[in-house]
Amino acid sequence: MISLRYHIVSIAAAFLALAVGVVLGSTALNGALLSGLSDEKSELARRVTDLEAERNALSARLSDADAFAGSVGGKVVSGILDKRSVVLVTTESARPADRDAIKDLIGESGASVTGEVQLTSSFADPRNADQLREVVTRLQPAGAQFPTAGDPGTLAGALLGSVLLLDKDTAKRQSSPEELAAALSGLADGGFVKPPEDVAPAQLAVVLTGGDETGDGAGDRAATLARFATQLDRSGAGTVLAGNPASADGTGPLGFARADTASTSILSTVDNVNTSAGRVATVLALREQLEGGSGRYGVAGNAEGPAPGVRQDHG
Repeated sequence: MISLRYHIVSIAAAFLALAVGVVLGSTALNGALLSGLSDEKSELARRVTDLEAERNALSARLSDADAFAGSVGGKVVSGILDKRSVVLVTTESARPADRDAIKDLIGESGASVTGEVQLTSSFADPRNADQLREVVTRLQPAGAQFPTAGDPGTLAGALLGSVLLLDKDTAKRQSSPEELAAALSGLADGGFVKPPEDVAPAQLAVVLTGGDETGDGAGDRAATLARFATQLDRSGAGTVLAGNPASADGTGPLGFARADTASTSILSTVDNVNTSAGRVATVLALREQLEGGSGRYGVAGNAEGPAPGVRQDHG
């Protein structure tokens, strides 16, 4: 007869064998798993190294291309705006280096810069919308036709367009020197522009901004600047809205303008004015505006191509 002790020993032996099997099996499994992970890690490291090398190569090519654009930019734009005039409107986020480089290229194109008006951060602040609308309406020059749209960006574009831009058909002033002075003084008193130095009306305008808008009300600020530039375009012979790549996404003025068919049908935008190539494209876009054309230029995904006359397929 099989004793109870025999049963106990048999069961213990079975459990011991099972435990040994589990240990041996898991050891083999872990070894295979660790070996697979090690191989995958090596493959990922190789891919990272390849991508870094590709990025460095592309950066070098972009740097070389931009250096080339800087060296030939003056020759590319030479004479294309001969005897024309351009006024600059800048935001506080615009880089002075970009502004100065644009001025130099405009000069090389044969045009003159008639002055600069700098918008303050309060200009596009949605909390000041009612105040800006009231100031702009009060400063409307006699005989000026303002749009019925009540948003402050459009109304401000109508006001500054009527005093800063010449009539696109006759190239004559649309307002008196006194009305120009009153408009700029009134906006400065309201904190919407910085007190400008001497500025005179021009045929064309460049609205120069920086990156995207962030924080509360970012979309409203971007919309105000985009609508301002669009209305400025309607007031004269042409306007180019130029900024950095960040301003071309959904939270930036360029991004808002490019998403609005009413803007893109008349307004030209350049999203890489922080580069030599983008500055050349800005001046070329001014020429295109004179000829009644418009486009979206730069390096962002919603650009048509790097410059007027050069289209690219984003796939």
